[in-house]
Amino acid sequence: MIYIVTALKPEAQAFVDYYKLKKTKLQDHTLFYNENIKLIISGMGVANARAATQRLINHYDITDDDIYANIGICGAPKCYNIGELLQCGVIIYHEISYTFNSDLAVLHCVDEEQKSMQDLPVDMESFGFYDAVIHNPAIQNFFVIKIVSDHFQPDSVTKESTKTLLFQQMQAIEKILNSKEPL
Repeated sequence: MIYIVTALKPEAQAFVDYYKLKKTKLQDHTLFYNENIKLIISGMGVANARAATQRLINHYDITDDDIYANIGICGAPKCYNIGELLQCGVIIYHEISYTFNSDLAVLHCVDEEQKSMQDLPVDMESFGFYDAVIHNPAIQNFFVIKIVSDHFQPDSVTKESTKTLLFQQMQAIEKILNSKEPL
C-alpha cells in the first residue's frame, strides 16, 4: 500500500483525478483511496502533518512493502524552476538537520509562510511527516517529494496551479514510489 500525506486539498486533487480515488473519512481527516493508495489531507503545518501521518500509522497495519510519502508544493529560490520535482533527503527544522539520504535535496521546514528569500526550498509539513515515520521502525520506505510552486511568493499560488503542478509530475512521482529508490 502507498500512504500519501498532503497538506492541501488541491495537492490531493491531482492524485484523486489521476488515480480515480474515492473519498471517505478517517476520524476527522479526509481520506482518498483505491486498492493501492490511501491519501490523507493533513492541513498546513508540522503538527497537522505529524498528526495525520500518525493517524495512518495507527489505523493501518504496516507491512514491509508499504510506502509512506509526504508530497506537496514548496517555495524555492529562483535557481529552481517552477514545477521542478525535488526528492528530499535532508530536512532542516529549527536549525537542526535531519538526514535520511544525503544524496537528495535539502528542504527547510518552516512554521510560517516565507515571503523573504531563503537559500533553500521551504515547506511547512515535511518535518511533521518525518517525525512520525522515523519513530516507527516498521516503516522501511518513506519519501519526501516536493514540487516547486513559487519563488517565495506564496500569494501567487492558486488552487488550480497547485493541482496542475502536481498532476504534471505524476509520472515522475509514480516512478519514485514504485521503484522504492531515489531517482
